[in-house]
Amino acid sequence: MASDSASPTRIEPDFSSPQGREHYDEALRSYPGQAIVDLRAMRDNMRRLVEMCVRDDGGRAAVMGVVKADAYGHGLIPSALAALAGGATWLGTAQAHEALLLRRAGIGPDRCRILTWVYNGHRVPFDDLIVHDIDVSVGSLDGIDAVGAAARRIGRRARVHVKVDTGFGRNGFTPEIFDEALRRLRPLVDEGLVDVVGQWSHLAVADSPDVPEFVASTDRQIASFHEFTRRMAQAGMRPVIRHLANTAATMSRPDIRFELTRPGIGLYGYEPDPSMGRPSSYGLRPAMRLQAQLSTVKRVEAGHGISYGRTYLTPDDTTTAIVPIGYADGINRAASGFDMQGARHVDKPGGPVRVRTASGPRICHVSGRVCMDQFIIDLHGDAGELNVHEGDTVELFGPGRGEDFGEPTADDWARAGDTISYTVFTCLSNRIPRLYEHAYEVVDARDMAMLDEASLL
Repeated sequence: MASDSASPTRIEPDFSSPQGREHYDEALRSYPGQAIVDLRAMRDNMRRLVEMCVRDDGGRAAVMGVVKADAYGHGLIPSALAALAGGATWLGTAQAHEALLLRRAGIGPDRCRILTWVYNGHRVPFDDLIVHDIDVSVGSLDGIDAVGAAARRIGRRARVHVKVDTGFGRNGFTPEIFDEALRRLRPLVDEGLVDVVGQWSHLAVADSPDVPEFVASTDRQIASFHEFTRRMAQAGMRPVIRHLANTAATMSRPDIRFELTRPGIGLYGYEPDPSMGRPSSYGLRPAMRLQAQLSTVKRVEAGHGISYGRTYLTPDDTTTAIVPIGYADGINRAASGFDMQGARHVDKPGGPVRVRTASGPRICHVSGRVCMDQFIIDLHGDAGELNVHEGDTVELFGPGRGEDFGEPTADDWARAGDTISYTVFTCLSNRIPRLYEHAYEVVDARDMAMLDEASLL
């Protein structure tokens, strides 16, 4: 952020060219908030995760970059390309349409395998998925029947990963129904319609490796997973790719990295749970910075009510500023801020905002309730003396560049809203433009056409 030290109020990205600055200026004209994504950080995060994936037996697991939910709100195609640049050889999307978007964008099977796993078995376009050489998870009897019918209809074999429920209670076959699932799969395999290439499951509490009760629960899930593998082998189906490790297990359980790992939140630079430490503890760096430009800045007297419900009353004569993005943009209303003087008589700091002032960065907090299109911060001082003005750029969160920089992170916003960092990213509305730093460094020249040029800084 070369320009941050040059001006106390102006914050700018790392521009790759004069055109990048033009794209940035146009984004500021079009909307008063921006999510700036550092593709270099994302690439380097993936490199670090790939480095981690040595197994207990000395082998190395392949790595899937999980880019579901529009890459956790970071942008599907740019994030997928950054993950591949960092060494991922698989991509994962929950929804089928995102898997198809990746293939149709030009990320072919020669570049990576793609797995999709959440669908309505009666409506999902299995035909298109099979034609585009996308691996499909099956975790229901209806799903097995549907994928088999699609493969027969188009005359092409489907690559299938069998999802098993080892204790999470979500998708997948339970031990009780597994024999029936294998009976339905067997004739499809024999007919050459289905290739059972994978077996997988999901861990419930791997993000709490220091809690003995949760470690024991994970151990039980692992034992169950091995039992499912044994039953598949007994039925003559030996999956060549097993995958169980999410980001947390990729970091902490080398014994279950198997042939493939599936880091999600780690790709975007965050730890699965703050109890596991900071991202820097694992060599990761948050990739997204969320910023906005201040709207109305005005003086108000002590005791002035702020926002709906008068849940915050200014304790002193002060200046307030409007940050013109709100819950319609994905700013969690639960991150509202109350004070003891207000109607709720609760002292609850709202989400943090980094404001540049004449004397350096200052953390202000959401004051009162978050509104649909805006929220208010109490500057706790005179804006003139602070050198804070309408149009100044403020940061809601960023990579957390140290105490001297005074920058909140998505974990800080998650704490303010009693949620997790995942929701802070994924709930950001598409009203907020995504802009990308270091794309020309990270993305191969042949792939640049996949990106929206106006989003590149």
